[in-house]
Amino acid sequence: MAKLENLIDSKGKDGLDKVALRKSSFVPKKEKQDPPNAWALALATFFAYAVVVVIGHIRDVCARIFGQKKNRPPEGYAPLLDDFDDFYTRRLYRRIQECFNRPICSAPGAYIEVMDRVVASDPADGMKLTGKTSRCLNLSSYNYLGFAETSDVCKQQVIDSLNQFSPGTTSPSMESGTTELHTKLEKLVARFVAKPAAMVFGMGFATNSTVIPALVGKGALIVSDELNHSSIVTGARIAGAKVRVFRHNNAEHLEQVLREAIAEGQPRTHRPWTKILIIVEGIYSMEGEICCLPEIVAVKKKYKAYLYLDEAHSIGAMGPTGRGVTDHLGVNVNDVDIMMGTFTKSFGSVGGYIAGSESLIEYLKMTSPGQLYASSMAVPCVQQIITALSIVMGEDGSDLGARKLRALRDNSNYFRRRLIEAGFDVYGDEDSPVVPVMLYMPGKMPTFSRFCLENKMAVVVVGFPATPILKPRVRFCISAAHTKEDLEDAMQKMIEIADVIGIRYCKDAPTSY
Repeated sequence: MAKLENLIDSKGKDGLDKVALRKSSFVPKKEKQDPPNAWALALATFFAYAVVVVIGHIRDVCARIFGQKKNRPPEGYAPLLDDFDDFYTRRLYRRIQECFNRPICSAPGAYIEVMDRVVASDPADGMKLTGKTSRCLNLSSYNYLGFAETSDVCKQQVIDSLNQFSPGTTSPSMESGTTELHTKLEKLVARFVAKPAAMVFGMGFATNSTVIPALVGKGALIVSDELNHSSIVTGARIAGAKVRVFRHNNAEHLEQVLREAIAEGQPRTHRPWTKILIIVEGIYSMEGEICCLPEIVAVKKKYKAYLYLDEAHSIGAMGPTGRGVTDHLGVNVNDVDIMMGTFTKSFGSVGGYIAGSESLIEYLKMTSPGQLYASSMAVPCVQQIITALSIVMGEDGSDLGARKLRALRDNSNYFRRRLIEAGFDVYGDEDSPVVPVMLYMPGKMPTFSRFCLENKMAVVVVGFPATPILKPRVRFCISAAHTKEDLEDAMQKMIEIADVIGIRYCKDAPTSY
């Protein structure tokens, strides 16, 4: 079995000032500026949360006084649920629960059928379906390249694979869950990302949470971006390695953290770390920001650390050929030791992958719980990815993949530009298909979501704890399946909604794009 220390066949010897680039396309980012009245928004946000929390505690006290037993544990039992999480769910989440977990009854294409619901007489009983649906413009799904459309070219090949195999494999990959299509997909992914080998998993979250513990353990150091996804946080916690966090997308602070960690060594013993793993994302899903990968690669080389790149939202969506942020920024893929991505976003399927050296993939196939114990990806999902990936690579003999990539980029930049021109406080970078818009006030989350649904737009609003408490937002996900007319119609409706609830925070500020 190859040791993890031999994970990289050859390490670059360049210093901090010599980053191996295929093209010089990286432009340093300007720091995001707060809106002019940021301090007033912060005070109002804290006050709004304080009011809701106080009212919630008053209702809990009244329930105890007047003998309400619905949320109490059985006599003699300790509470099963965490106290604060339980309170947050009952007294905050349930007040706006109709804005989340909306069921659908169609493919998540450019338009989507949302099943209408009403709140039950007792909010604790959840929501009740009315039997009606609303056809909405889909600005919420990760259907970046439009491969989730029911009329897409992938459909027939997926049906054929279902006829040949079965809906599920009923076995882990390491037993009898690997079919010829799984092997074909792994080879195709490796070729697409320009790595020697790759492996696939049935779930994107499990890719991170089961691979990271297999890579590092006690005596190792993980240096993680502060806004990394929950799957990375979970994997790092399970690993048992020491975890240090650096400021979001800040290579200078990353270098500072690394320098201090190397100088101090392991806790108590001060021995050198067995290995150091830097973990970043290609596109940060709540921020819409692109990783400053060239700078991070330079730091990684200088301190001889390994680099783990999560491209869940960037693979298939970024770069001239859709190969992610390395393609977009011109970074040599050999400078990234472990490449991770998912098939949920750009390819209209499920699951994730890890790509790297042959010794790395051999090692992970024998040690990752996601390969040893979880059922492998369903064959129809595998075929969906193979077909979609072949189209993106142009191996279907057409330019459909190139047209989809161009449409996604044009739609994303058009929508972002229109939002900025209209005075919305927009986060994220150009070319990113994730376009967050700040709402700030927690009460504006449900109001905006409800108005959008009334105007036949399906959107996702996000608040604490998924975002900082001061930064509730709506996150738009743009697709190649959208037309300019779809996006312009949505813009006109959102401007009307924004004027009613007051979220054009940058309306009077000078705009630049």
